[in-house]
Amino acid sequence: MNQSQAYTMLFKASAHALKTATTNPKFLGAQTGAVAVLHTWSQTLSYHPHIHMIVPAGGLSEDDMEWVSSGKNFFLPVKVLGGLFRGILCSYLEKTIIKGLLKLPNDLSNFKQFKNQLYKKPWNVYVKKPFANPERVVEYLGKYTHRVAISNHRIISDRDGNITFRCKDNKTGMFTKQITLDVNEFIRRFMQHILPCGFYKIRYFGIMALCNMQEKNELCFELIGKESFLPLLEGLPAFDVFREVTGKDPFCCPVCKKGKMKAIGLYSNKITRSG
Repeated sequence: MNQSQAYTMLFKASAHALKTATTNPKFLGAQTGAVAVLHTWSQTLSYHPHIHMIVPAGGLSEDDMEWVSSGKNFFLPVKVLGGLFRGILCSYLEKTIIKGLLKLPNDLSNFKQFKNQLYKKPWNVYVKKPFANPERVVEYLGKYTHRVAISNHRIISDRDGNITFRCKDNKTGMFTKQITLDVNEFIRRFMQHILPCGFYKIRYFGIMALCNMQEKNELCFELIGKESFLPLLEGLPAFDVFREVTGKDPFCCPVCKKGKMKAIGLYSNKITRSG
C-alpha cells in the first residue's frame, strides 16, 4: 500500500518544487516542465527511491509570448530547491497519513514524530551539468527507463547459497568492486525494486505534460526558432525498431552470419534459412 502512494508523492513533490522555483521571478520566472523517471536502487541493490528529471534550459513566459532562457552556468539554487522539495513532500505525507492512505512505521505514533526525524537529516538535490546534445539526453534516460535493479552480466557467481556481483567504484566509474550476499538477502533486495502493478515509472510535467504536448510544445519550438522533431522510431515496424536500438539484424542467419531468414506463411511461426 505504501509504495504506490509514496512513489506518487515523490513525483508530485518533485514537480511541485520545480514549478515553484522556476516560476519565481528571482530565479527563472517562467513556465517549464520535466520528464521524470523513478529509480529505486543503488549499486548494492539497497532500497533508495529517488526521481531523475530532465528539465529544459528555460521556459515560457507567463503570457506565453517569449522563451525565457536560463543562464549558461546557473539554473536554480539547489539549496532552495531541496528545501522546497522537503517541505512539499512532508505536506503531502501529512495529508495522506491523515486520510489513512499511508501507514506509519510501527515505532511511530504520530506524524509529528515522523516529521521531526525527516527534518533532522539534510535533504540534497543534485543537479548535473547540461547535456552536450540530444543523443546524450537519450543515453542518460535509457539508463533508468528500461533497466532492472541488476543485469545478468554483473552477477559473477552463485555458489554455496551466496550470490557475488560487481558494483561500480564511484571514484573510477568502473565495475571493479564486488559484493557477496546470502541468496535470501539478494532476493529480498531485488524484490524491493519490483514496482506496484500498473504503476507508471515515467511521467511528464508542466510544458512537457501530454495535455500540453500539442499547444505548448509547438509554441516552444516556434519561439526558440527550431523545427519540431519526429521521434526517431515513430512509425517503424517492430523489427526495424529492434535493428535501430541494438544495431543487430533480427533476420541475419545465426549459423552462416550472412544469409537472411524468412518467415513462411502469414500465420506460421516457422522460420527457415535462405542463406
